[in-house]
Amino acid sequence: MSHNARYWIEHLQLSAHPEGGAYREVFRAPLTLPQAVLTPAHNGPRSVLTSIYFLLQQGEFSAFHRIASDELWHHYDGDTLHIFEITPKGTLHIHALGTEPGALPFAVISAGSWFGSRIAPAGSYTLCGCSVAPGFDFADFEMADRETLTSQYPQHTDIIKQLTHQQ
Repeated sequence: MSHNARYWIEHLQLSAHPEGGAYREVFRAPLTLPQAVLTPAHNGPRSVLTSIYFLLQQGEFSAFHRIASDELWHHYDGDTLHIFEITPKGTLHIHALGTEPGALPFAVISAGSWFGSRIAPAGSYTLCGCSVAPGFDFADFEMADRETLTSQYPQHTDIIKQLTHQQ
């Protein structure tokens, strides 16, 4: 049986995500790590792990943002998703998340990297899961400012302009 984006949004009860696309948190570990064992980038205690469903459709993008934890991406359904990661040293990695030739069903985005994503050009949608450890909290979430990010990484101006919102 073939599904589409509308089916998954309704079936999984997804809602709009601030960075773009649709999501729903599906797991938050009850075990909590105290601030003392976390990095200075974490703004308080965190669950050891959180997980969401995330869906992106053609024409949408997940805007460049960064978080204080590592994020593990798992492909569930749909087309290839391109995740653009700019490391703190300025290296651009393009992860192809999917099951089509040239893609992998799993990707890791390192803590502190800027990242955004969009569907491959011929695709329709991607349903994936994102697991974050230590767990995600919006207090650790930073949306990129286009001008600031392009001044830090001018070699990536084109993709930054494509995956940020005009301020």
